[in-house]
Amino acid sequence: MFKKILIANRGEIACRIIRTARAMGIATVAVYSDADARSPHVLMADESVRLGPAPAAESYLKAELILLAAKETGADAIHPGYGFLSERESFARACAEAGIAFIGPPPAAIAAMGDKIESKKLAQAAGVNVVPGFLGEIDDTDHAVRIAGEIGYPVMMKASAGGGGKGMRLAWHEQDVRDGFEATKREGLASFGDDRVFIEKFIESPRHIEIQLLGDQHGNIVYLGERECSIQRRHQKVVEEAPSPFVTPAMRRAMGEQAVALARAVGYFSAGTVELIVSGADTSGTGFYFLEMNTRLQVEHPVTEAITGLDLVEQMIRVAAGEPLAFGQDDVTLDGWAIETRVYAEDPYRGFLPSIGRLVRYNPPYSSVPLPPGGEAGDGKVSDDARETVPTPLASGSVTEEAYTRVDDGVAEGGEVSMFYDPMIAKLITWAPTRIAAIDEQIASLDAFEIEGPGTNLDFLSALMQHPRFREGALTTGFIAEEYPDGFHGAPADAELRRTLAAVAAFAATAEADRARRIDGQLGRRLPPPADWTVRLDDAEHEVQVSTDGIMVDGEAIDLALEYTPGDRMVQAEIGETSLTIRLAPTRTGFRLSTRGASHDARVLPSRAAPYARHMIEKVPPDLSRFLLAPMPGLLVRLDVAAGDRVEAGQPLAVVEAMKMENILRAGKTGVVKSIEAKTGDSLAVDQVILELE
Repeated sequence: MFKKILIANRGEIACRIIRTARAMGIATVAVYSDADARSPHVLMADESVRLGPAPAAESYLKAELILLAAKETGADAIHPGYGFLSERESFARACAEAGIAFIGPPPAAIAAMGDKIESKKLAQAAGVNVVPGFLGEIDDTDHAVRIAGEIGYPVMMKASAGGGGKGMRLAWHEQDVRDGFEATKREGLASFGDDRVFIEKFIESPRHIEIQLLGDQHGNIVYLGERECSIQRRHQKVVEEAPSPFVTPAMRRAMGEQAVALARAVGYFSAGTVELIVSGADTSGTGFYFLEMNTRLQVEHPVTEAITGLDLVEQMIRVAAGEPLAFGQDDVTLDGWAIETRVYAEDPYRGFLPSIGRLVRYNPPYSSVPLPPGGEAGDGKVSDDARETVPTPLASGSVTEEAYTRVDDGVAEGGEVSMFYDPMIAKLITWAPTRIAAIDEQIASLDAFEIEGPGTNLDFLSALMQHPRFREGALTTGFIAEEYPDGFHGAPADAELRRTLAAVAAFAATAEADRARRIDGQLGRRLPPPADWTVRLDDAEHEVQVSTDGIMVDGEAIDLALEYTPGDRMVQAEIGETSLTIRLAPTRTGFRLSTRGASHDARVLPSRAAPYARHMIEKVPPDLSRFLLAPMPGLLVRLDVAAGDRVEAGQPLAVVEAMKMENILRAGKTGVVKSIEAKTGDSLAVDQVILELE
């Protein structure tokens, strides 16, 4: 077995690998960029080595620096995690040439599956179903338009070396191809160093299903069930679950056997994933098609671990060390249901714009519970001893037999969410015996997840978990676009919840006022005791009275028990038999209350009827419609207009790249460009003016 492993990655996956290595008694080496010098993965590892400046191209993508770090620290193996160099055949080969074990598949398998065009040809030869499309070289945009027309719209344009949802564009008609083909090439070149693009038929009402594979160097390959990853936004996965609510046992077997056949055809070993697109309208169980094979650990691997009891990182390490799998296909069992949500630094209320900044508060939720049943200690499964101790390699939480919550992260309070890397802050994984129970555990855990600083998608994730269609399992990759066509505005809140939130805001205001009164009393001043409040919650007003006898909202008593101390950011509320966890953030005139998939602004003022009532003067915001503003920090990669040009509403004006994704900025109204205030290549701050209309 290896004595020391270098992790050629950062963030949550680096922390995840370190936990397993530590449990196996293996020393670890972290590498880091200047932006990550004090990150948790650096502090967790036994040793650490600086690579270079913050940009990935100058640090985490420098293979020669990583190999040098491994040699200097005496590491005998490298785990690449996912992203960065994990699917670079040249890096795996360089490790072998340097006499350092690569904890992943052989270079030839990476090369075979890393090229989407060649991998489809190999899949076809191995008897795997493939999507109709064009797999040759595409000369230019006009050629792409001709190909798309021959295949038949809608089509998907994909970077050949792409992955992780980057370098993908959906085209419903010719103009989409003309608008998106060059952008797809640029994203492929920027993210993967390869600007080749292929085009394939887009399967309507599609579901994204993937098969987890595990193979050793002795010819043994098994599949570990499937994951459903249909809930996506801009082809980036948002929610993953295992098993899929759509897949039948017969489908699972057919998919698994085809995935194993493909892996065997390329001599695959280690962990890997075969991704499939499945027609949601096909009830025969045969309407699934090969998309790609990811020759690495997947971001969503924890849900497979949760239902199988296997530690996939440990299995990868043992396979790389030459050990055979300790089990066969018949030994693989699926227990319960697991769901993973990705907590991103983005603002769902502003079109999911990326958000960066310091984590002023960061308190992840933990349930009170063990991991699901596993096997014997030392075989890569969760042992009874491991279930009694937290944190274990597989969980950063605690456990009961009914459900558990696991958080995989690589951040800490006071840390920075940087524009240089992926916007994911953490992964929240819940397990329960049934799908609905796992979903409900997600809702409770999302409510209890405390993050202040950058904007997050916590509300959006909770709203997804509560959505009737999601709970029914009627999923497609178009779910978010179909259910939120006008953007996200928060989960619906009924009248009872709004009254409860008004009561909570008034109670918190009373507690804060009482504390201020006691402080001012010590200073010799006296303030009136405001206990009657006018609470303006969203667009409605409520009259709330707080007293030792209870709380009245609009003249009616409310059955509410609260746990709150002035200064708290979390409130526990009991309304009858219902429990609520509410995140509370103070504002200039009250509080912002977040729970059950929505954030509500509450202005809390002394009651209008009180003699000491004060009234706020409403300020009219300035008209900024004539300016094109940078909606997020990023790089201005393209300007499509010049001063004096006439533009139409909806016309593309500029492209800003942020967190590895290109964002097209369009005109909000018709007008003439008065001036250009930024140039291509500029690093933009949020709300920086790019151009002005007359």
